[in-house]
Amino acid sequence: MDHLPLLPILIPLLAAAAMLFVEHGRLGMLPQRVIAWTSLAAVLAVSLLLLRNADQGDISVYLLGDWPARLGIVLVVDRLSALMVLLGQLLAIACLLHACGGRDRRATHFHAFFQFQLMGLNGAFLTGDLFNLFVFFEVLLIASYGLLLSGGGGARMRAGLHYVAFNIGASTLFLLALGLLYGLLGTLNMAEMAARVAEVPASDLALVEAAAGMLLVVFCAKAALLPMYLWLPQTYTLAPAAVAALFAIMTKVGLYAVLRVGTLSFGLAGPLAGFAWPALQVLGAVTLVLAALGVLSAQRLRLLAAYLVLGSAATLFVAFSLATPGTIAAGLYYLVHSTLAGAALFLLADLVRQRGRGGAGKDMATPRMGRMRSLLFLLVAVSLAGLPPLSGFIGKLLLLDAVPAGSIGWVWGCVLGSSFLMLVGVARTGVHVFWGSDSEPAHAQDEVDALNAAPAAANLTAPPLESAAVLLLVCYGIAMALAAAPVLAFTRATADQLLAPAEYVRQIDAALPARRAP
Repeated sequence: MDHLPLLPILIPLLAAAAMLFVEHGRLGMLPQRVIAWTSLAAVLAVSLLLLRNADQGDISVYLLGDWPARLGIVLVVDRLSALMVLLGQLLAIACLLHACGGRDRRATHFHAFFQFQLMGLNGAFLTGDLFNLFVFFEVLLIASYGLLLSGGGGARMRAGLHYVAFNIGASTLFLLALGLLYGLLGTLNMAEMAARVAEVPASDLALVEAAAGMLLVVFCAKAALLPMYLWLPQTYTLAPAAVAALFAIMTKVGLYAVLRVGTLSFGLAGPLAGFAWPALQVLGAVTLVLAALGVLSAQRLRLLAAYLVLGSAATLFVAFSLATPGTIAAGLYYLVHSTLAGAALFLLADLVRQRGRGGAGKDMATPRMGRMRSLLFLLVAVSLAGLPPLSGFIGKLLLLDAVPAGSIGWVWGCVLGSSFLMLVGVARTGVHVFWGSDSEPAHAQDEVDALNAAPAAANLTAPPLESAAVLLLVCYGIAMALAAAPVLAFTRATADQLLAPAEYVRQIDAALPARRAP
């Protein structure tokens, strides 16, 4: 049996467990870093193999414990899950590189939590049933609680507790929806649900719709859709830089779940065909406008980055809810771009804050550090605002080109209008940070800034690992623009595969245990 689908979950789990044995203070950080990089390199190699297999059109099904799919845990690797797993590893490389510059020393169990977070992310992308999606959601959320709260002061603790309380409420609703769906359909396997939903009797249809609505609320809460986005700016602003950058993919997990469940379990045929897509279009558009206003009002780089992440999630809701092959393909390209570019801005903001003229007091670059970081900021800003020639422009152009004729007016208006507002906001903040005057008053400083900035305030030289992490993310974006044709070919094939879920269902049905009687 091919065990490749299990390895992206198993390797981080074993690495996290091993780190607990080498965390003793006398050993220093070196053993933990060696284990972390070894784990990341191994999972990256596995991710590339999974993507190569998926690109050939294969859908790999792995029956954990050799139990039938309807009874046990099933992992499925198709184009979408392979793409998301690889994206997570590419992002993690930059985040870990930044953390190894010294940030990992300030948080207890940082590397163990980091590996558990990767395990949860990979599991959420690979699982083939809703209950295990819930389990992996919890794994990544619990790890994110540790990453967010460890080593923080009162401000971060307050924001973190809001984040924890919000997610516990969402998880409770998730569990209730799963119980209702299992009671009505008799299964939580996503492929099997597709067949059961198509045959649901009219008397149960309202209850199935209610459970699907609860599920959608949970996914939208994870993806920060209106009105459940208020937790995101504050949480992302106060998180450590490497953690905030890693969190850039957290909203994409919610979007992945919406896309997966919406196209597979509730499908494009049957009584729930197109369920809630019109509502998501409206909410996505309104969220996009609010995010653009947030970008326009932001004066600090990290708050700017948080609202840009929110805007990218809203753009993706619009793209996916249009539910055409072109919009989904464009959305997937934009998803990869926005995740990497948003993370780059979080890390760049941390560099400016730690080494700027204001120290921990304000975001303002020094003349010595300004040239290189100004260039990096310019590249990231151009990409995030959707200006040519970088990947953000390609993603938005493809989306606008693929919009169905009946939706052109409002989609073009929202995307172009919000892009203009974001461009103004990014330019305004960039001018303030990189070319602002010393006489400008500092912003109110929170204690998280002071905690993070204290060891570096006197050193204005560019920290090599942190700078390399930002540069790596920028290079990812440039590579996406240069290799746009093959990346787009992959996302178009992924969209076609998502909108024709019969093959996915057939592969699940054909996967039989090797040693157990079905």
